[in-house]
Amino acid sequence: MLVLIGLVFVFGGTKSDAVDVKTEVLHGDFEVLVTTTGELQAKSSVDITGPEELRNSRTIRLREIKIQNLVAEGTVVDSGDFVAELDRSEAANSLKDLMDELEKAESQHLKTQLDTTMTLRELRDQLVNLKFTLEEKEIVLEQSRFEPPATIRQAEIELDKAQRTYSQTAENYDLKVRQSVADMREAEINLEKARRKVVELKNIISKFTIYAPQSGMVIYKKEWGGEKRKVGSSINPWDMGVATLPDLSSMISKTYVNEVDISKVKEGQAVRIGVDAFPERRYTGEVTSVANVGEQLPNTDAKVFEVLVHLEQSDTILRPAMTTSNEIVTQTFKGVNYIPLEGVHANDSLSYVYLPSKSKQIVLLGAANENYVIVKQGLEQGDEVLLSVPADPTGYKYTGLELLPLIKEQRAKEEAAREKAAGEDNNWDTIKARRQKNS
Repeated sequence: MLVLIGLVFVFGGTKSDAVDVKTEVLHGDFEVLVTTTGELQAKSSVDITGPEELRNSRTIRLREIKIQNLVAEGTVVDSGDFVAELDRSEAANSLKDLMDELEKAESQHLKTQLDTTMTLRELRDQLVNLKFTLEEKEIVLEQSRFEPPATIRQAEIELDKAQRTYSQTAENYDLKVRQSVADMREAEINLEKARRKVVELKNIISKFTIYAPQSGMVIYKKEWGGEKRKVGSSINPWDMGVATLPDLSSMISKTYVNEVDISKVKEGQAVRIGVDAFPERRYTGEVTSVANVGEQLPNTDAKVFEVLVHLEQSDTILRPAMTTSNEIVTQTFKGVNYIPLEGVHANDSLSYVYLPSKSKQIVLLGAANENYVIVKQGLEQGDEVLLSVPADPTGYKYTGLELLPLIKEQRAKEEAAREKAAGEDNNWDTIKARRQKNS
């Protein structure tokens, strides 16, 4: 409230040469509003996206895909109608690379198969020859039993050597068979991977022509920076959206409230809504969401908080992205007295008004909106006040000094409320000490 008093002091704190203009104290219901500009959006919508397989693929990665063709925004489409065409250039280059990889994998598979066949054939021939050699050594030993012991011993050694060579070669053959099986399996896996990549990319490319998933009006998807998709825009696996099909039967107004006013805005508050495109139409709504964290919009310095307002009426003329004017009713007071802000002046934190009776009437003020302020005490309905500083204010004397204790008490309550909102220490002794200091 002190801030408001300070603002009105700007209007009336200096001497004015204006003609004395009078106004009466008004009586009735009083609203405190937060006025914002918003943008219509559908409460729910269906996204029109590029191939979802590209988002989910672990092997196919296309960095950017440009939109080559796109129906005009606002076009009403049926399910299955053409919406957009994506540029196939980068995908075609990737497909060529994958085809080359597939050809290499096929060649490697065939080479591994031939190498395995030849190696195992040579080992089998070697085993057969060693088998014959082993049999020969056995015959030699058999024939040498009537020979001298040295000859017999020599034949036994030759047979042992032949048996050992045969056994080692047989074991090597088994190991080589297992190794060949593993090599073939690896070649088959690589070949299958290459084939799968080609099939997967061909499937993705086949979906570069995008059709509407259901009936509705095409609205271009907004990018992170706020710009809408258009021909030449790029999508990527992390943001595949091209357009949306909004449900126009349920609309919301997305708006942003300055950090100075956000504490006044709560879910469930009533909102009066106007649409710039149709100034003769008025709608009602309700605040459904208030962001807990502020943000800084592009090209602005102030911090704002996102607020969503649900329109309680549906209208076929409403379209997404239309600009709205929102009046959020943050407080309503029944049967109160109020006057224009221009009629209130301040001096040493006292608020007063000039009366035609040549007096400066001290007033106890309440809540204010953009144009008026509530007068709790000091004026009655129908009283006349001056809207500006009189041409000669020197003869005006203060009246209503009995309100000073109430004004002091109100100031103390407001200070305590500000300390609490700011997270300061609300210990009563601390607050009392601060009040005494300010007094």
